[in-house]
Order: sequence, then C-alpha cells, then structure tokens
Amino acid sequence: MSETVDRLLELALERGAIKYGDFTLTSGKKSSYYFDGRLLSLDPEGAHLISQALLPLLNTAGAKAIGGTTLGADPMVAAVALASHLQGGPIPAFIVRKESKSHGMKQNIEGPLEPGSKVAIVDDVCTTGGSLFHAIEAAEEAGCTVVKVVSLLDRNEGGSEEMRKRGYDFSALLAATSEGKIEPVSD
Repeated sequence: MSETVDRLLELALERGAIKYGDFTLTSGKKSSYYFDGRLLSLDPEGAHLISQALLPLLNTAGAKAIGGTTLGADPMVAAVALASHLQGGPIPAFIVRKESKSHGMKQNIEGPLEPGSKVAIVDDVCTTGGSLFHAIEAAEEAGCTVVKVVSLLDRNEGGSEEMRKRGYDFSALLAATSEGKIEPVSD
C-alpha cells in the first residue's frame, strides 16, 4: 500500500491539491496550508489510488458498506464501491446528508445501507473530526456498527485523537506535521 499512498501524495502535489498560504478551514481554524481532497478523489488516477488504498483497510476491518458526509466523501465512496465490484467483493456506498430532507421520506442517509451492517466512514480531511462524527452518528442511528474510520489527510489537530479516544479505529493515508508538511502515514 505504501507505493499507492506515495503516488497519491505525488499526485496531490501535481494536481495542486496541496496549497500553501493563509487559509480559514471549515472548522474555523487558521492554517498555513490547504488540502483539497476533491482534486484527488475526482481525478481518474486519484480515485483509483484512493480506492486501492482504502479497500485493504475496509476488508481487514470487515466493513460491508462505506459512507461519509457529503461532499468530501461522495467521490471516495463511489470509487471504492466501483473498485470493490470490479474486484469481486462488492462494498456498497452510502452518503450522509448534512441535514435531513424536509420532504419525501425525510432521509438522512442515501444509498443501500442495511441496518445492522458493519460500516466504514470516510472523509477527505480530518481536522476536528466534525464531518466524520456527523456521519458516524447517522450510521449508528441507522443501526450500523462503525468498524473503521479513514481520512485521506489527518491534519493532527485533535480530530483523530478524539476519534481514537471514543474507541473508533481511525486511519489516515496522509498526515500533516506541526510545520504543515504532508507525508504518507506508515502503518
């Protein structure tokens, strides 16, 4: 997997998914760098690399579905669902809305999620973990067990630590140092 993640980091730099400057993040925190995971997950090679890096983690954890909060997780879960089908071990995808629909069936989750399933929750970035925790809560409310949580990038700003403190099996493909350098995570 290390070659796949190494190439993912190279691609992030090639595609401009990592930018340096002065940024305000979704969490409201200030940062000297910005990571746009969608520039990777919506790129054909990036989507392939992400799916190839995530599938072994999901299979090891026993995940039978993969989901996350829209929009960061959407292309990731679709890439994994497609790759899992092509490899003969289908892992369906689901998407968690930021807010429940106010019409129709008023669903919070879209996709073929079976209650009682063991699921993985993913996102492109983990800073405080807010989007990941939102998706975890929705999956658990739907009667599922979260067996794995993964982000493309761990900013190492408290979210992954809180995730582990609450008992979730968290992994990241890339991690930021305190100086803002992004490196592959070695497991």
